[in-house]
Amino acid sequence: MSDRFPVWVAVTRDDGRVEQVRVGSAMKTGEGFTVAFDAMVIGSQPMSAAPRAAAAARPAAASASRPPPPGGGDGLLLPNYGRSKGMPVVGASLQDLEFYANGSRRSLSDPSKARWHDKEKQLLAAIENEIARQRGEDPPSSSSSSASFDEPPPPGDEDAPF
Repeated sequence: MSDRFPVWVAVTRDDGRVEQVRVGSAMKTGEGFTVAFDAMVIGSQPMSAAPRAAAAARPAAASASRPPPPGGGDGLLLPNYGRSKGMPVVGASLQDLEFYANGSRRSLSDPSKARWHDKEKQLLAAIENEIARQRGEDPPSSSSSSASFDEPPPPGDEDAPF
């Protein structure tokens, strides 16, 4: 089990977009954490005072058609539960990725959640690709991912023997 966790900062761009930028990693030490920052470059242009006002005045349709945030990956974020809730899939720890993948598989096996299955399949594919990337493996093919939906889900957290 790795005790290293990615550290992210939300950066608001001049056009109002918010981008998650990884700035380093935190390591568990005793009761707290030690943060190691990656090399950083501070922008040479001053911040404009109007980005938030411009973003508020922009119509909702314009913000809905934004491209995914840059910085690697496809911009997908982890679900809003667990210790890495809302963080980008890219850069999450293997332990967290496996936790969220199990949650996705449970949702996909639940017929009452069928209306979210398309979104859940996309999230699971992104998580499986990130797991493969971190392990230095080839990403799983889409056919092998969809085949796993016909099998019963793996045991959940509540099945843990401890």
